[in-house]
Amino acid sequence: MPSPAASNACLRKTLRRFRRSRRGSAAVEFALVAPVFFALLFAIIETAIVFFAGQVLETVAQNSARSILTGQTQTAGYTTQAQFLTNVVCPQIPALLTCANVSLSVQSSTAFGNLTLPSLIDANGNCISPTNFSPGGPGDTVVVQLSYQWPLFVTGLGYNIANCPGSKRLLVATAAFQNEPY
Repeated sequence: MPSPAASNACLRKTLRRFRRSRRGSAAVEFALVAPVFFALLFAIIETAIVFFAGQVLETVAQNSARSILTGQTQTAGYTTQAQFLTNVVCPQIPALLTCANVSLSVQSSTAFGNLTLPSLIDANGNCISPTNFSPGGPGDTVVVQLSYQWPLFVTGLGYNIANCPGSKRLLVATAAFQNEPY
């Protein structure tokens, strides 16, 4: 039977040898840092994509609003929201967005002060789709609002920019203008 002193010496010698050895320390450090690094990297990428999608929606809203501003929508006879979406908005939407998920609100009045923007999130926190479509006539004030529920994927580790149920972010683009005298 080995003496306790010999076994203590052997243990100390093994621990000293382990402490001096640096093989594998990079792998252990990487294993500790990698999850946080990749979570941060994916959160940054997703935020950038959400901002990019918002800018794309802004461009589509501005171009669609121009069709109302110049009277092209009114003279073409688009009297419903579905007609405007199908003929004006959807042909402009790139592969990044899906036309079926775009919501549209068009309001008109004789003055800017008479218009109110519809709330796109209800009291329960649910995203709602407005159904207003009134492009107005020559000289009317019009507000065009496009919204899109963007799906989010990086919602863990305390990073969640969702404002709709189901891990979705509501993107909204608005254009306000006065129709030309067409």
